[in-house]
Amino acid sequence: QLQLVESGGGLVQAGDSLRLSCAVSGRDTYAMGWFRQAPGKQREFVAAISSSGGTTYYADSVKGRFTISRDNAKNTVYLQMGSLKPEDTAVYYCAAAKFGAPAHTLTQMPPDSWGQGTQVTVSS
Repeated sequence: QLQLVESGGGLVQAGDSLRLSCAVSGRDTYAMGWFRQAPGKQREFVAAISSSGGTTYYADSVKGRFTISRDNAKNTVYLQMGSLKPEDTAVYYCAAAKFGAPAHTLTQMPPDSWGQGTQVTVSS
């Protein structure tokens, strides 16, 4: 079982930027993604990246504002968030697809592994 540890959450103002990091244990490389859950809402897909980093996917609500990236030498996945809005407030979760599964599966089905989440709060 993979261990995923998120960091970088916090309280920011609308329009600010924030970068989340996800440290991934293990030697194998997985397609990775970010999800979020706002109070009273279902967890939703935010972004995904292939194991090589060459392919990315985004939810329409964050396209053009968020960027997912990875550094496989550091076993770390990032989510750079810009032009933050109050509606981006949520707990953000790092997630891994099944070993060998392509990144687009994270847009369609639950991930195989989850981190513990990090809170992002955007004030207006």
